[in-house]
Amino acid sequence: MKRYLVPTLLLFVATTAFGQRETQTPNSHMKADPPALGLHWAKGAAGRPARPSSNPNLTSHGGPVMNNVTVQPIFWGTSWSSYSGDEMTGIDKFYAGISGTEYARTSDEYTGPGQSNSAGTISSSAHLVDTSKASGGGQTSAILAEVCKALSANNITPRTDGYYPVYTDLPRGHAQYCAWHSWGACGGTNVQFAFFWKLDGDAGCDPNSTVSGQSEGLAASANVSGHELSEARTDPRGTGWYDSSGAENADKCAWHFGTSSVSFKNGSSWKIQGNWSNWAYNNSQGYADASGHLGCLDGGNYKLSNIFP
Repeated sequence: MKRYLVPTLLLFVATTAFGQRETQTPNSHMKADPPALGLHWAKGAAGRPARPSSNPNLTSHGGPVMNNVTVQPIFWGTSWSSYSGDEMTGIDKFYAGISGTEYARTSDEYTGPGQSNSAGTISSSAHLVDTSKASGGGQTSAILAEVCKALSANNITPRTDGYYPVYTDLPRGHAQYCAWHSWGACGGTNVQFAFFWKLDGDAGCDPNSTVSGQSEGLAASANVSGHELSEARTDPRGTGWYDSSGAENADKCAWHFGTSSVSFKNGSSWKIQGNWSNWAYNNSQGYADASGHLGCLDGGNYKLSNIFP
């Protein structure tokens, strides 16, 4: 969601129009923080974006997209050192299988300056672990600092096409959102990153997956991971694609599912929300978003393969 900072971040927000907010912070040292974009609001959260006043389609705001992206997951927090569940290995499997899928293609129709429609490539590496104490999602600069720290500690050079999702071991508590994405720089290299709460036992962020062999926490993390990755690809630096209310492609289909599971290239299956397709809306295809507009595609029952055969 374009430039929406979470109410629970203790930010003062001056609203000019819903979806076009000017953000102000009570602490001068936070003014340089990039905004948290693509907030995946929890079910029933009050901060959801307004419905667009006219055409629901996304429009380009002149900035780049990430057709090709390199993903490096980072798990941050003291409890990950003794963790015995399936979330870390499961998230690795999620990113390892997503490239070339019909789900990934739901973001490929959106292009940046000088680009043409083509199926992008998503590559990934096994997760990194930092067992120092994690911070919450209230300050984008803190999550960016963790990304830069983790990459440096593992002798990994940051990449301009890099997307670095940070999975903390902190529960959501009273925050109204499950995750967000943003951007910044490690040294002189521009990067994209995201923040995730630990979602085990969190009914507000639970997709209620029936896929066997996955914990509830993994299923929830995977669903919001798809949301944030899709938006980081189509609006990586706040100047890409979003609608007149500020909603990005995954925001528009949040908590709306076209099928019970979507298959990935490595044989894994995930219950995952679809993404908005301008083409689908213009051609009365896809399934409905919260406003009842057809246009959501999930890569399962609703595919974009007729654009990218």
